[in-house]
Amino acid sequence: MREARKVAAKEGVTFRTLIERGLRNVVSNSKQAKPFKLRNRSFRGNGFRPELKDASWDKIRALIYEDSQQ
Repeated sequence: MREARKVAAKEGVTFRTLIERGLRNVVSNSKQAKPFKLRNRSFRGNGFRPELKDASWDKIRALIYEDSQQ
């Protein structure tokens, strides 16, 4: 807040005016921002291997570490 008060004084405006500008800026930027969209990074295939169809994450993780040590 101290720095914001210094900026307000330097610009010759009240602290309240500076805060209002900042809020308008945040609201304006949030309206303009495009919503996040995850790009499709899937690969060809048929999904999980058949033996992993209903496997828990613990089993899948164990298999990953097992494969990486070979």
